[in-house]
Amino acid sequence: MHDIIDLDRYPLDQPDSTAYAASVAECRAELAKNGLFNLPGFITKGAMENAVAEASAILATSAFTHARRHNIYFKNSIDGLSPDHPALQQFETSNRTICADQMGQNTLIRLYEWQPFARFLAAVMGKPQLYPMADPLARVNVMSYSAGQALNWHFDRSEFTTTLLLQAPSEGGAFEYDKDLRSDADPNYAGVADLLEGRRAPVQMPVTAGTLNIFKGKNTAHRVTPVDGPQDRIIAVLSYFDRPGVVFSAQDRIGFYGRAS
Repeated sequence: MHDIIDLDRYPLDQPDSTAYAASVAECRAELAKNGLFNLPGFITKGAMENAVAEASAILATSAFTHARRHNIYFKNSIDGLSPDHPALQQFETSNRTICADQMGQNTLIRLYEWQPFARFLAAVMGKPQLYPMADPLARVNVMSYSAGQALNWHFDRSEFTTTLLLQAPSEGGAFEYDKDLRSDADPNYAGVADLLEGRRAPVQMPVTAGTLNIFKGKNTAHRVTPVDGPQDRIIAVLSYFDRPGVVFSAQDRIGFYGRAS
C-alpha cells in the first residue's frame, strides 16, 4: 500500500509500533475534543492523481446527478413537529455521484478493502472491529460538486463518517459544522432552527486535497457550501459499520443513486 498511503508518516502497516500507538492516541484526542480529526497528506500524490483520473472518467459518462430538496433530516416529516417548523425548512443539494459497483478494483476500492485501514479506524473510534458495508452501491461513493452545487445541512445516519478529499475546488466548497447540535436523548429542535435561521455560527474547516477526515456526523449538523470556479470539488466517502451486513434500503438507494441495484 506504499503506492496509496504515506506509510512513513502514517504507519498503518505497523500496528505494534510506538508510532502507530501515538497516531491512534492523537487521533482519539482530536476526535474527543473536536468531533473530528484530519490526516493531511494521507494518500500519496500519485494515488491522489490516479484516484481523480479514475473518478473523473466515470463522472463524465456514468454519474448520477443527485439533485433534490430536503430538510436537515432527509425525512418527509418528524413526529411532534409541524410541517412549517423552522427546523424542517428545506434546502437544495446537488452533486454528481458514482457508486462502488462502478469502480472495479481502482485506487479507492483497494484502500477500502485493505484490512489494516479498517483496523486503524476501529482503534481510533474505540470499536472492537469495523466491517465494510455490504451494500454494493453505498460502500464507497465519490461525489463531485461543480460551480453552484452544494451539499446542504444534514445529519449523518452512521455514528462516524470517513471521507477522503481528492480534489479541492477553485473557490467555495467549504465544510461547515455545528458540533453536537443534538444528542440521542435531546433532538434540540430549537437549536437546529437557530442554526438554519442564522442565529448560530457554524465552524468552518479548511481541508486540503489528500486529507483523510473522520467525522462524528450523526449528531453534528454539517454542510458543504456552494462551489465556485472551474475546478470541481471531488470527495470519496468510505463507509464502515460496527456490525456486518449493513445495506441501504431500496428507497434510500433510489434517493441517493437513482437506482435500487
